[in-house]
Amino acid sequence: MSFVMRNFARAVAAATLIVIFVSPAAAQELKVGVVSVPDLMEKAPQARTAMDELEQEFQPRQREIIAKQKEYEELTARVQRDVAVMGETERRTAEKNLRDMQREVLRLQSEFREDLDLRRNEELGKLQRSLLQEVQAYAQAAGFDIILGDGVLFASSSVNITELVLQSMEAKFKAANNN
Repeated sequence: MSFVMRNFARAVAAATLIVIFVSPAAAQELKVGVVSVPDLMEKAPQARTAMDELEQEFQPRQREIIAKQKEYEELTARVQRDVAVMGETERRTAEKNLRDMQREVLRLQSEFREDLDLRRNEELGKLQRSLLQEVQAYAQAAGFDIILGDGVLFASSSVNITELVLQSMEAKFKAANNN
């Protein structure tokens, strides 16, 4: 069973238990909210800032890779142009240099992708923890009894508090950046 399906099953079970065991009068007083975590991850200014910072962090390495690729392409063009007038030893040396440079470019690209993916996952983990704290803080401040997240197949606008949480996050982000 996938992670999403397990969470969905847990959410349905929790909601069912609440409906079964809570008296009808108390159930009417129960305040339930739904939050779309993917929407918050996409729209929160904190997410955009984190991704912009990652881009800035990796931009020098990306420029280095682009320069190395250009150098490789220029060397390839020069070798292809001059191969007819090269001696055997010179041609073999040029081909070896091309292979070595191609390996270097591929290695740089691979390391770049791995490092970027690792850092992106770190930042997304931090962001997810922060979003969870924001949702919990908003829910407590607004008096919610239960907040459902991923795995909800339908939520009416009356219980979907994603935009309200997003507005709260934006306000906190602006306040933090104005100080």
